[in-house]
Amino acid sequence: MRHLLFLLLLARCSSPANDPNPSNPANPIDPNPGGNGTTGNGQAGVVGISGISAWDNLSTTEKTKVTSWNSLFVHASVGGDLEDGSQHNGFKFEFYDGDKLNDGLNGTDWNSINNGNNISNGEPEKKLAAFKREALQQKDNLQIAIFKFGYADITDANVASVKTAYKQMIDELRSSGIKRFVHITPPLIYIVTKDDGNAAKMNVGQWMKDTFKAQDVVFDLQEIESDNGACKLGSVWSICDKYRSTANCPSKGQGIDAPEGQGHICEKEATRISKAFLMAIYNAGK
Repeated sequence: MRHLLFLLLLARCSSPANDPNPSNPANPIDPNPGGNGTTGNGQAGVVGISGISAWDNLSTTEKTKVTSWNSLFVHASVGGDLEDGSQHNGFKFEFYDGDKLNDGLNGTDWNSINNGNNISNGEPEKKLAAFKREALQQKDNLQIAIFKFGYADITDANVASVKTAYKQMIDELRSSGIKRFVHITPPLIYIVTKDDGNAAKMNVGQWMKDTFKAQDVVFDLQEIESDNGACKLGSVWSICDKYRSTANCPSKGQGIDAPEGQGHICEKEATRISKAFLMAIYNAGK
């Protein structure tokens, strides 16, 4: 009987379900690191394609640091792809319900923080107001703030107003005591016959880099999605066909995109791209 109990205990201790293994997507490296870890000076700048290999080259100890800082990532569907990819790499964003900030990585959508009143893509002003409200509510514990526009938020008609409103939000949050930010260049859509807002998103993305790269981290999603402009229509960048959600490689949570005009990320590529996203968070806090 004692021998049987010993074997049962040994099996339990060696069970993969209890082993925080970075190679097992179901088990993050450290599911409860405590959060609110001490941040360093950070490394301001732009994280693009090279961020993927930079993340791969980090030690497990360094990677785990992204779960020791309290961050908040609010987004719509493409952000969901980045969350899914991050989880597949072993780093899960805990769901933020608009009440209490979880320790470590926090992620949520606009509906969940707006009392059930969904903020649709195409309503950037409402998104900025909601994010500012949540960040200010959590400012005593929030260490890294991460806002992402949706691919339908920015058009030729609102480029100037979006820049003004975004800069004002960041300035207010910085004045409140939140010092670390990851800015994300707006996601691109797949274009074949005509541009449908990508030029406007490129404009805002370049402005983000010019405005914030000296002080904060900018995650250049556009560079990665387009292979640094290799995928384009004329001079306008597009998400590459090989990266977008298709029948051959669908997004994990967003379904299959239309032949043109959407920009969700296929599951395999979201896993790869999210490494650079995690690297951006690491640079913000290290």
